[in-house]
Formats: sequence, C-alpha cells, structure tokens
Amino acid sequence: MPESPKLSSGETLLMVSPADWRGACLSVPALRALKRMGIELRLLCPDRQSTFWEASQLGKIIPYPDQAPAKEIAGRVQGESTSLAWEAGAAADACAKAKIPRRLGPPAKGLVKRLTEPVEVIERAGPVKHRVQFFLGIAAKLGAETMVRQNFMPVKLGVPQATDRVLLVPDSDLGSHHEWPLDRWEEVARSLLERGLKLRVGIAGPLGGALAEALPEADSVKLELPALEDLSACALCVAADGSVPHLAAHVGTRCLVLFGPGEPEWMRPLGKQHVIVRRKVECSPCHAAKCAMDLRCQQDLDTAEVLRGLGRMIRG
Repeated sequence: MPESPKLSSGETLLMVSPADWRGACLSVPALRALKRMGIELRLLCPDRQSTFWEASQLGKIIPYPDQAPAKEIAGRVQGESTSLAWEAGAAADACAKAKIPRRLGPPAKGLVKRLTEPVEVIERAGPVKHRVQFFLGIAAKLGAETMVRQNFMPVKLGVPQATDRVLLVPDSDLGSHHEWPLDRWEEVARSLLERGLKLRVGIAGPLGGALAEALPEADSVKLELPALEDLSACALCVAADGSVPHLAAHVGTRCLVLFGPGEPEWMRPLGKQHVIVRRKVECSPCHAAKCAMDLRCQQDLDTAEVLRGLGRMIRG
C-alpha cells in the first residue's frame, strides 16, 4: 500500500466544502484539527454557505455562485498549490481544471480520477460509525491530531440566548418522509406552553407554516439556512431529522431530534447534550427517496415518547 500523503505546518490548503449542510457541519472538527497543526486554510464554498464559514472562522473564504460550472469555479482557484475535496462535484472538478499540483481526497467514485494523491482510510467491519469519523480519519491521515476537545466546541455568535424559549422546526430538508405528523407537533407544543415555556416556530417549509398558523400563542421566524442567529437565539431546538439540528448544534443550541427513516448512529448532531427520539421499526434505516410502505417510523412515534425526552432536557 502506498504511503499516505502528509501535510506540514505552514502549508496552504484549499478545502472544497461539502455541498450539503450536514457535511459542512461535520467537516468542521477535521478542519480545526488541520488548522491546529499549522495549516493555512482557504475555503471554497457555494455562496449560500459563506455566512456559515465566516462564523466558523477557519480561514479565507472563496465563494462561487451556487450553480456555477467547474470552468467558472476553476478561475477562482488558479495558483493554489494543494486542495482537499471530500466528494465529487463541480468544485472538485474545478480543482483539476485549474491544474492544482496536489489534489487530495478519498478515492471515492467520481472523485478519484480528479486526485493526484488519494487519501484512503480503511474502515473495518463493525457497528455503524458516525459520519464525522470519515472527515476525522482523512485529517488524521494527513498528520493532524483529531481527538482534541477544542476541535468539537460550538461556535459562539454572541447572540443573546433566551433560556425559556423553545424553537420548534417540523420541516425537514431531507423530504416529507422525515417529518412527524402535524397534530403531534401541536400536542407537544401545547404541553410546552402549559409548562410556561415560550415557543417559536421555525418555518422552513409547509409543515412549519401550518404549525405556526395553529399556534397563535407562539411567534415564528422564516428559517433561511444556515439561519445561525435564529438557531442560536433559543436554548432548545426540537426538530425533524435534517440539516437544522446540525446547524443548531454548530452554534451551541441543545437539540431534541425526531428521527424517522434516518440512522442516528451515523448522522446525529455532535455532542452528548443532544437527545435523539425515534421509534425503531423493521424497515429502518431507509435510504429511499419516498416511503413505499405506511411511514410507520413516523406514525408509530407517539407524543409521550417525545415529551419524555423533552422532560429530561428541561430538567437538566
């Protein structure tokens, strides 16, 4: 097996941001580890991620239009010496078109042909590993010390946090099969109001809009991701599985996440302070774009189970 490539203190590294929000959040500990070893980071990202990377304070940001072709992106990275791409896509293609001399990344399908130095992390058979291990494994191969507490600390925005306000986000950007029924969200909301808590509904889609309409006692906010300040303003976020819990955790908001077809062991928000609630059924985890059965992973999750999880968090 060829020796894995290494980076040295003082080198400049162009990091190609993962395209999805969850991947961006989970790559942060690995990038902090690389920065801690003395690497100067430059972050290539779509425009919609600019505020996220600015808040993360990891290095200079090189944004590009969200749907830009590889040729256009390549013009923005001319002269870079080393790049790291986690996945295939237009930005990774742009690094090859720009003829960056060292192009690092995992030997994944669609990406390996764009690399000059593949970074392979051998995964042993066993239990499901959290996705963060993928990013940390590559950083470790490049010479970084990854398991350092500071690599996992939340970003502090300086936004005042209302300790008695709970943010409810029923919409999921993963699809409607990742969403819990509206009537049960209403039941949970009524229970929280009875406890004297203030509610804010985060509207990221139709379900959030319907919940806001059903709760005149709550205020609401339209969530335009990454929505970091909106997520940071509440001490507790109750959300469907999707990008929102990861972004909320990124800014230090505790989350209770309702998992349906997803696998929490693989993609839960980082940190022991978060609570996962799910009803494990025989067909989950499921990676289908749409449920072919009766959505039992959502229908079988009752409000009592969610309220028990919330009770533990509120008491804590």
